[in-house]
Amino acid sequence: MVGIAIAQLRHERLRTALAILGVAMAVLSIVMLTSVGIGVVETGQQKFDQSGRDLWVTGGPLELRPGTVGGFENTLIDSHTVAAEIAQRDDVATAVPMAFQTVYVGKNTTEFETLIGAGAPAQGPSVSISEGRGFQTRDRHYAEGTYDGPMSHEVVIDQRTARLLNVSVNDTLYIGGTLATASRNEFTVVGISPTYSRFVGAPTVTLHLSELQEVTGTTASDRGTFISIRLQDGANATAVQSDLQQAYPAYTVRTNQEQLRATLEDKVVVIASGASLVLLAVVAGILLTMNLQLSFVYQRRQTFAALQALGLSQTSLSALLLLKTLLIGGVGGALGVGLAIPGTMAVNEIVVAVTGFENVVSLSQRILIGGFVIALCVSVVSAAAASLYLTRASTLETLQS
Repeated sequence: MVGIAIAQLRHERLRTALAILGVAMAVLSIVMLTSVGIGVVETGQQKFDQSGRDLWVTGGPLELRPGTVGGFENTLIDSHTVAAEIAQRDDVATAVPMAFQTVYVGKNTTEFETLIGAGAPAQGPSVSISEGRGFQTRDRHYAEGTYDGPMSHEVVIDQRTARLLNVSVNDTLYIGGTLATASRNEFTVVGISPTYSRFVGAPTVTLHLSELQEVTGTTASDRGTFISIRLQDGANATAVQSDLQQAYPAYTVRTNQEQLRATLEDKVVVIASGASLVLLAVVAGILLTMNLQLSFVYQRRQTFAALQALGLSQTSLSALLLLKTLLIGGVGGALGVGLAIPGTMAVNEIVVAVTGFENVVSLSQRILIGGFVIALCVSVVSAAAASLYLTRASTLETLQS
């Protein structure tokens, strides 16, 4: 029976090749889309874990303000003051306010690029420096809320910004929320770091928070995007979260897991679209293989009827169909799984180039096995449908036609 099934597939080489390719594409789609979904969650969790923070305080979602300086309205007001109050707690090791804005950046005063400006500390164990150094001093310009302290005029950039502007350590950049402001504010590149670029997934320049606020005109309300909190060793994150939420009811206090979940909830449409594509790939694979088998049975209905009239059992015919579909599903599944490995590498390279996030497509042995098993299951369903069609056909009427 195996020999007959192989002979039939070899006799219809083009139809067989198309069926195998269809199953392979369905398996490839399932494996890749599932890997992207899992990889996004794992990447997000990894970034939060790498931040070395335990809690996040936000004032609400970051709001777009087209046409305004910076382009974003950070919703956490008096960020320095709130962070200082939180840092005074015995169970809190550090509380750091951060802000993100769009800024104009150029190596001269005539040509500018629009990049993400991060107001954050570019120093300490949580910041990775690949070239140069981080900030040597703390944020002195804030000066207890007066914003009249000396500006360091130092900036740390990521590698993509360095390539985009063709600059390196010790070069000069002009940065500001408007073109006029940028032309007046000269900063020296002191280091190259991927830390905040990986966090936001875009080319980034990092300044002291107060200096970013100064060049974007947000010093009046001291707005920040969030406050990241690192707790003392042994502190209960859930208990501290509850206390802070009661102390600051106007803000939202989240753990790493909750912050990641909130981020993913904002992308629910994208996640639903990915899930729909996985389902569509499965359905397309089933319909493709089923169509092949039903077409095969219909075109040879007289041959099958003659075999039944000669005494060949329905079980044998069903077994022949099952073997044929399993061969198609097995080869197609193996091809799809094989293509997924280089496909994953290629997509990860593209994602790194575009967003800076590494290993977003997380391909595991479990996903590969699952894709192959789905291909075999699709084959069984297709064979069952073809066998049902064959069972319902009348042998006598078929021979008479």
